[in-house]
Amino acid sequence: MQIMKESFGELDHKPVFSFTIINDQGVEVTAINYGCIITRIMVPDKNGVLENVVLGYEVLEDYLSDSNYLGAIIGRVAGRIRGGSFELDGKKYTVAQNDRTNHLHGGIQGFDKVVWNAKIIEDGVCFSYESKEGEEGYPGNLSIEVIYTLNNDNEFLIRSEAKTDQKTLLTVTNHSYFNLSGNSKKNILNHSLTLKSDEFLELDEGLIPTGHIAEVTNTPFDFRLGEVIETGVTSKHPQNVLAGNGYDHPFLLNSNHDNEIMLKDSESGRTLTVETDEPAVVVYTGNALQYNVQDVSTSKHLGICLETQGLPDAIHHSQFPSIILDKGQRYSSITKYKFGIKR
Repeated sequence: MQIMKESFGELDHKPVFSFTIINDQGVEVTAINYGCIITRIMVPDKNGVLENVVLGYEVLEDYLSDSNYLGAIIGRVAGRIRGGSFELDGKKYTVAQNDRTNHLHGGIQGFDKVVWNAKIIEDGVCFSYESKEGEEGYPGNLSIEVIYTLNNDNEFLIRSEAKTDQKTLLTVTNHSYFNLSGNSKKNILNHSLTLKSDEFLELDEGLIPTGHIAEVTNTPFDFRLGEVIETGVTSKHPQNVLAGNGYDHPFLLNSNHDNEIMLKDSESGRTLTVETDEPAVVVYTGNALQYNVQDVSTSKHLGICLETQGLPDAIHHSQFPSIILDKGQRYSSITKYKFGIKR
């Protein structure tokens, strides 16, 4: 295992570094300490050709102006909070309204837009951040670590741990856009997706959960036996049209650490298996993606996000798993991404 550290620029007089973890198979994961952004993941195709399977930029300036949350850690709360407000123990808190009147992905300056501390550890990098009380409107001082590690089985792990000195909300995720074709040669519509999920959340016009948990049976949301993404994207199902002719929906997972999410590109042979201890995955097919880099001629549907997390707007739906973190309670989350080949 090899880990390289290089300068990636500076923001507000704070140095930004890139860290590249390389395993014995030649697989590489590169991340920067601005937003814990994953900028590149190099994995082989069925012919052994190494290519990048996530969307990313080459320079810091492009990330500073990016509105897609490319590769970043999202928090304090991933997803939307209706009305940009919530109550805890009878006290109302107002958080940043950065998605019309709603709160999205931690606010205007969430975890994705700050410089984290970083240190190299065995097989990876540990990022840490102190989120002060009142940041983006959230209560409590929050200490969080996000740890990226890679092993020789081509398994990339993201582990998040946090604690707070006051009751608050917390559910984080990684917002990488995967494209297994390699180097974004094609969009992801011909990728196939398999989900161990019987249910998904119905969304309203603001893409906020209505509270209704719908069954996937006989809908374009049924990925239990595997389905080509294009089949659902082109469906005229009201929820697909609502999300911009694609997916931006939370799926409730039937099981954890059980090959519950699988993505495959038959042409390259690359596969991605995702396992997590989170209750859900938000599948986003880049319906509003704006991504401009050299040699890439399309943006929409160029990548797919598999955001393992708690359910969006959970604070307003008592039937959803809680995302409240109490004082003295330890937050812990782990998601594993295993890259493979199917010939």
